[in-house]
Amino acid sequence: MNKYITQNPKILGGKPIIKNTRMSVEVILESLAGGMSMEEMLKEYPFLKKEHLQAAIDYAAKIVSKEKSYMFEKASAYTHEIRRRH
Repeated sequence: MNKYITQNPKILGGKPIIKNTRMSVEVILESLAGGMSMEEMLKEYPFLKKEHLQAAIDYAAKIVSKEKSYMFEKASAYTHEIRRRH
């Protein structure tokens, strides 16, 4: 992890959270993706710091960089399925 993010199976089912809080990385990312600005998040959740938000984004980027993309596999399988039917 990093110095701001941790996981504990006893807290939020083991989801990654900001250390010493019950704020999940997921909630941070969903809020930002939904259009909430960092400044709005910091006002809404005064226990958070800008470093926490940046750590959540960095954590997600690292996870995504390690993930296998299924998008192209599904498209390829679908194309194959169409060809077989003809």
